[in-house]
Amino acid sequence: MSMIPGTRRSFLAAALASPALVPRGAAAQDRFPSRPVTLVIPWAAGGSTDSLGRVLAQAMGADLGQPVVVENRGGASGTVGHAFVARARPDGYTVLLGTNSTYAIAPHLMRDLPYDNRGAFDGISLVARSAQSLCVHPSVPANSVAEFVAYCRARPGAVNFSSAGIGASSHLATELFVAKTGTQLVHVPYRGGGPSVQGLLAGEVAMSFVDLVTALPFRASRQLKLLGVSTAARSELASDVPTLAEAGVAGFDSSTDVIMLLPVGSPTAIRDRITTSLHRALTDPDTRRRIIEMGIEPVGGSAAELDAYWTREYDKWGEIIRSQNIRLG
Repeated sequence: MSMIPGTRRSFLAAALASPALVPRGAAAQDRFPSRPVTLVIPWAAGGSTDSLGRVLAQAMGADLGQPVVVENRGGASGTVGHAFVARARPDGYTVLLGTNSTYAIAPHLMRDLPYDNRGAFDGISLVARSAQSLCVHPSVPANSVAEFVAYCRARPGAVNFSSAGIGASSHLATELFVAKTGTQLVHVPYRGGGPSVQGLLAGEVAMSFVDLVTALPFRASRQLKLLGVSTAARSELASDVPTLAEAGVAGFDSSTDVIMLLPVGSPTAIRDRITTSLHRALTDPDTRRRIIEMGIEPVGGSAAELDAYWTREYDKWGEIIRSQNIRLG
């Protein structure tokens, strides 16, 4: 099923389109927005997605001429917030920031989602990407990805790893690592990312995939060893650290990817206005600086690019979940 009916203009084309070419039916664009817009974050306040959303809300509110108000609706791996937006009126006043742990992973783990994962939303754009890092406790006698793979292969079923919970991005990144390296690791799920990192720092587990921006201070204090980054390209935050693909895990690519969605059926003119505002925020130097300082990479792109990306990400994690027999509970 296509996520997005019809043809979408790119954000650049939308921004440059002549008013004379806007269809008469799109006159609502002239009135939008006439009141505050709600940006739904499907996670609790204080996390990286929440922080990103608040920076975007400030920049987009200035551009739209109306406040963009962040509303946190966490629960059930982000699906509570997704369900709320799926039921909202498609008038542009309810916008969603989703992460791939919800839109690409949760559907493979949850049998009865209360919404159509693809059909309930109109895609706006990829927004941002956050790298993870393969980290090991200092007691692990490995100083490179290759050495750690060899260490694990010599101890099948004896090396454990932490995650923020079953189905979390830290869990799935490790399962991808296991599948691509032919290793056997033992999963120790924690209740959230913070406890997972604390478990690694305490030596309760040998390794974990940790958000790069979180890992860097612990690397500097030598409380953990950072062996590789999860994304296809090196991070500007740690340019000396190789990607896992560079380090020999061919094709490895995993990150926390944020996208923007509207309820399905949102008028084209309103979609275009939201798209233009988002991309103005992502290209604004001050906003970009604030996002990058969080350890997050601004991305952007067209709705068509988002649709293709969503399909790839959904298929990739579905294959990993099936092949590794990952189940909730």
